[in-house]
Amino acid sequence: MSDSVDDLFKRYGPAYRWLVIFTGMTGVISMVLSATIANVAVPSVMGAFGVGQDQAQWMATAFIATMTAGQLLSAYIIAAFGQRFGFSMLIIVFTIGTMIAVTSTNITTLAIGRMIQGVCAGAIQPLVLVTVFGVFKPDQRGTAMGIFGMAIMLAPGLGPAVGGIAIDHLSWRHIFLIPLPLCLIGFVLGNFFMPEKPDDQKAPPFDFIALGLLVAGLFCVLSYIANGHRFGWFSDHSLITLLGGFGLLATFVWTQLKAEEPLLDLTLFSNKQFNAAVAVGVVFGAGNFGVSYAVPVFVQTVQGFTATKAGFVLVPAGLMLMCLFSFTGRLADRVPNDLLIMVGLGTFALGALLMWGADVNTPFWSIIVFVMIGRFGQSLILPAMNASALRSMPPDKLNRASGGINFMRQFGGALGINGLVAFMELRTQMHSEALAATQTAGNAASRELLDGVQGLLNESGVPEAVHSPGALHYLGQVVQAQANTLGFQDGFMILAVVFILAMIPAYILGKARTTKV
Repeated sequence: MSDSVDDLFKRYGPAYRWLVIFTGMTGVISMVLSATIANVAVPSVMGAFGVGQDQAQWMATAFIATMTAGQLLSAYIIAAFGQRFGFSMLIIVFTIGTMIAVTSTNITTLAIGRMIQGVCAGAIQPLVLVTVFGVFKPDQRGTAMGIFGMAIMLAPGLGPAVGGIAIDHLSWRHIFLIPLPLCLIGFVLGNFFMPEKPDDQKAPPFDFIALGLLVAGLFCVLSYIANGHRFGWFSDHSLITLLGGFGLLATFVWTQLKAEEPLLDLTLFSNKQFNAAVAVGVVFGAGNFGVSYAVPVFVQTVQGFTATKAGFVLVPAGLMLMCLFSFTGRLADRVPNDLLIMVGLGTFALGALLMWGADVNTPFWSIIVFVMIGRFGQSLILPAMNASALRSMPPDKLNRASGGINFMRQFGGALGINGLVAFMELRTQMHSEALAATQTAGNAASRELLDGVQGLLNESGVPEAVHSPGALHYLGQVVQAQANTLGFQDGFMILAVVFILAMIPAYILGKARTTKV
């Protein structure tokens, strides 16, 4: 006889709600931690495998992209295996992907390990979300969404700090082993507190072809964005990749319209309130993962921080989120969700605008404050967004709505990292060329710098023949460093613009709520 939710409530009483949410959060944190734990390792991986940032970023993008597709597996896993077995199975497969990443010998093998991790991290989030949503009373669900959101946001915030410590004291490979103790705890707790599949529940058919179309389509589109500047945006290679990706995604949509048990229920998008929440979710995902990727890389490459110091830039914001989410979750039960989302987006944009002005001279604590401002906005958005999306759905569509909103949020995250890196590299190249064009004999500042460097080389006893080439090499490094800084600043600026534009669907969300569409 299976352990149903009612059986577990009889066994553990009202405390069961908190036992199951703690169990679910343990599993989610262990996997979502891996979403950002590798961000501080980007410079190390670039050196280890001899690749540029455009290839090293696949360590993050491969994880996020497959985490996006993994969101759609959740409804099938719950129906076919139940929450208990599905939860445990995902932890085991995640561990296998972790070991592949740890032992990788090139960027391709590392990306494969990250893909396996990502699928599991994606599937476990809606599984836990639906389980938690189902055990709490309707008037407590906003609070529950806030606590769940704490796990979703706390883990990415702490990931870079934990990863930075591991890199500086061990190696970049060890960062992938850090979530495994939490996986073990979650595995044990899940076998006690997650509900089992009802005896009379039959597993629905699963369309693996559709899933393959989705994954392949996503990777083609993301590959176009990541490699367009390298191969040429309108080269045959790039255009074939882009058109192939669109074709695969279009075929996926066509199969879902015909399927009796679709991976992504497209009828959900006939609900205006759900659509508005989805639009906000895409921007939220892009901002969350984009900032979590960009800030650690910025402070390492521009400001010269160690991996540990770079990781700790995000820790205060993560701790703040841990304290705020229970409060903002309760707010989502009492305050109109669209109002919370709009305030959150505005605050999020402010944090990005402050980072827009950051450079090599910006103090450590100033960057921490900028990140905290943005994260405060995120703490308002997530519980309100999830509650809005799920409240607009009938009970029989909660599983699919949960997977749908999380799918779109993770899809935004994949686009956020991939698009942000491509945009920053383009802007860096543009700034580099513009700055190089100003380095003429008539540039007094450059002439003064060259004379100063040559004087230092002369005082150090360096042969005179090396003075001029050495000074020019140093000038080139200064120009590239400035171009890199300006590229990052442009990236933060474009994030701020996107957050401000996202207020439009947030406003529509409020109109949909008041008209009860």
